[in-house]
Amino acid sequence: MGISLNPATLLSGQGIDVASLVQEVLSESDGELTVWQNEQSTLQTQASDLTGINNDLNSLATAVQALSDPVGAMTAQTATSSDTSVLTGTIDSSATAGTHEIVVSSLATPGTVYTDDFAGGADASILPSGQTSGEIDLQIGGSNGTTDPITITAGSNDTLNTLASYINGQDLGVTASVVTDANGSRLAITSQSTGSSNALAVTSNNTNLNFDTPLGGTNASLTIDGIPYSSTSNTIAGAIPGVTLNLAAASPDNPVQLTVGTDTSQITDAINNFVSAYNQVINDINQQVTVNSSTNSLGPLGTDSSLTELQSSLLADAAFALPLNSNDGYTNLASLGINTNNDGTLTVDTSQLDSVLSSDPSAVQNFFQNASSTGFANNFNTDLTSLTDPTTGPLNVDLAQNTAEQQDLTNSINNFETQLTAQQTQLTNEFDQVNASLEAYPLLLQEVTATLGTLSTGSTSTSSSTATPTLTSGL
Repeated sequence: MGISLNPATLLSGQGIDVASLVQEVLSESDGELTVWQNEQSTLQTQASDLTGINNDLNSLATAVQALSDPVGAMTAQTATSSDTSVLTGTIDSSATAGTHEIVVSSLATPGTVYTDDFAGGADASILPSGQTSGEIDLQIGGSNGTTDPITITAGSNDTLNTLASYINGQDLGVTASVVTDANGSRLAITSQSTGSSNALAVTSNNTNLNFDTPLGGTNASLTIDGIPYSSTSNTIAGAIPGVTLNLAAASPDNPVQLTVGTDTSQITDAINNFVSAYNQVINDINQQVTVNSSTNSLGPLGTDSSLTELQSSLLADAAFALPLNSNDGYTNLASLGINTNNDGTLTVDTSQLDSVLSSDPSAVQNFFQNASSTGFANNFNTDLTSLTDPTTGPLNVDLAQNTAEQQDLTNSINNFETQLTAQQTQLTNEFDQVNASLEAYPLLLQEVTATLGTLSTGSTSTSSSTATPTLTSGL
């Protein structure tokens, strides 16, 4: 579109609006710049969507890898107790499946010695009147244990409070405390570990304290599958290969069943994590390739062939099946209770999956992975390794191409804007000169008029002195 100016205004001395005029001239070039900027905005949106889908695809790869891991959730075992109030168990990879009957007769206990209530209170001296020192001999480990003399000095550690603090600082493997109740205060000393090797006794004492009969310091007593077992600790490792028992209470008349077997909880979690990750990717793709009813258009990546190829690959992987009449009939996801919806997503029938895991857990494991690496997860993992490859993965290839196109557009826009800046400077200089001339026009016209007026007066005077002027109509 051309640029028009008002001649009357131009000749009035008001000049022109240089900035507006330059901007109007440059606006003729804005169309091409706007096209590039719109293309760049589209590429940025596509890059964002590609990155999101790619991240979700990597999450799916992680979930499938967990299903194919030969030492992962699908092969995990657990120890289940029929009475967790009596005992529980944990296992390692060396544990073998089986059920064990355990009877806990008694728990391992720490050794304890304590005094009668001390009449003087927690801050009174425990030394006899006139005595400046004393000693308590503490034996640890029963009659064959070691004896540690605890030396007491007046003004230093001769009260219940100071003596307890002193004992705790000696690293004897015991903890001393002052117990205060309605009857008064007394000293209690307890071994820091359980079992007969930590039984306590006071063998000598020349203070005003009176120690009662020692308590505890006994081993745990139990039978495992009818075999007697004694332990200095309530945590027992090695009695059952690969199993650690954690004793919680004695119950001699209550045999407890400890079953080592498949950890169906971990398997269920791994399957649900896979389904959730799979559905996320499928939903991502559906949003791009399905026509939006409100906009009547596809998503920003709707025409991306890599995305439709990815969709086809994922749907094919989800339809994987073992040979017919194999694996006890559990040959595809649907047979396990994992069903495919119309939009390609998956839904887990929890009751059916739980039933299969309960009745035939090895078949579930064999469907997802097996020794020949031909299971569902083995196959899916192979495909996802290729699909998520940082160099050749289809979405990563698209992202690399998108980045290159954005960079080319950025360079073109920057170069074009540099040219526009130079053109703006040039036009401004030129229009400034034109504007200066236009603003000076009225003054110039006035000067010319005045000069012409002077010239006219001079001519008339000269003529008057020599001849009588003749008036001519039309001058």
